[in-house]
Amino acid sequence: MATYFERYRDLNSQFNLGQDTKIENSENSIRFFSFESEYHVNRNKNLSDESIAENSEFQYPVFLHEKKSKQKSAILLLHGLNERNWSKYLPWAEYLCNKTGKAVIMFPIAFHINRSPLWWCNPRETKEILELRKQRNGADPSLSFANVALSERISEEPYRFYSSGRQSFFDIVQLLETIRRGEHPLFEANTQIDFFSYSIGAFLSQIIFMVNPDNLLSNSKLFMFCGGSIFNFMSGQSRSIMDGKAFDILLDYYTSRFEKETERSASEKDNLYQSFCSMISPDKNKKKRLTFFKDLGSRLSGISLKNDKVIPYAGVKEALGYESAEKRIKLLDFNFPYAHECPFPTNNKVDQELVTESFNQVFDEASLFLA
Repeated sequence: MATYFERYRDLNSQFNLGQDTKIENSENSIRFFSFESEYHVNRNKNLSDESIAENSEFQYPVFLHEKKSKQKSAILLLHGLNERNWSKYLPWAEYLCNKTGKAVIMFPIAFHINRSPLWWCNPRETKEILELRKQRNGADPSLSFANVALSERISEEPYRFYSSGRQSFFDIVQLLETIRRGEHPLFEANTQIDFFSYSIGAFLSQIIFMVNPDNLLSNSKLFMFCGGSIFNFMSGQSRSIMDGKAFDILLDYYTSRFEKETERSASEKDNLYQSFCSMISPDKNKKKRLTFFKDLGSRLSGISLKNDKVIPYAGVKEALGYESAEKRIKLLDFNFPYAHECPFPTNNKVDQELVTESFNQVFDEASLFLA
């Protein structure tokens, strides 16, 4: 049986963005579907983000069993912050597809994966920005070519974290409504959609479930992996996510200034805004938030990792309430070096048999819940 690394390598060798693929020696295929966002960024902030064409029109992949025609159920997989490709998620999606028999929709968050310009992850193109950040902010070991584009965008305007999340919310609603109406070529009308959400994707999912627009998620399940924390317990400082200066700006903005700066914008003060605010700090709308997650009951499950520094389990307990967290979210620890950004390492320094066992443990649990 193939190890996690071997499957990761094989799937990545076959995956081509935008190209439908029949997976070798498998009953699964990857099919791509086009999406055109109907959402428009709030112009009041004078952001230039509406000019980024990649974010408005893009393609998203779906893992599915080749022998099935129209699907009756699916899992929406949401990724982490500052991801620029689907590489690590391919074995995740395949495993969920195999174990549950459901199609797995891999939907990119706004300005991530193929919804961002290619130059954002090109070291040659970002070298000048990297040098400028070094001059402005001094030596910062968390600054890297991988995070410099997001770091600069957040430092320039931290409101982007909310505005891009807001667009992601409405894009997902647009997708779910298309599926519910029976207008998606792959799914039957009223297809059951459950969520597998990782990292910041879990944060977004929590807010979507809290709002439950048009009762789209009244029967849906949510499985969170390395996610679920209240915002001010998170630590986004990472060479894979954003540098220290950018995260300090982000944290300060949302814990000290966001609500004050947006209090006059009545058009934004909808249920989405209120739900987002309730996920910033433990005491904000605490009773309502804890009651909501308690009432989700058996529709909520997940796994946190003991050594996760980005989305710590302590923050999950603050978000869900201690009782709900301990009942619904399992805390695991692996017998090899891992990190939030890379829970399943694909290198020769780690025993790949141990990695495979831990991967199977997590995704067997998720698949059983979502089946």
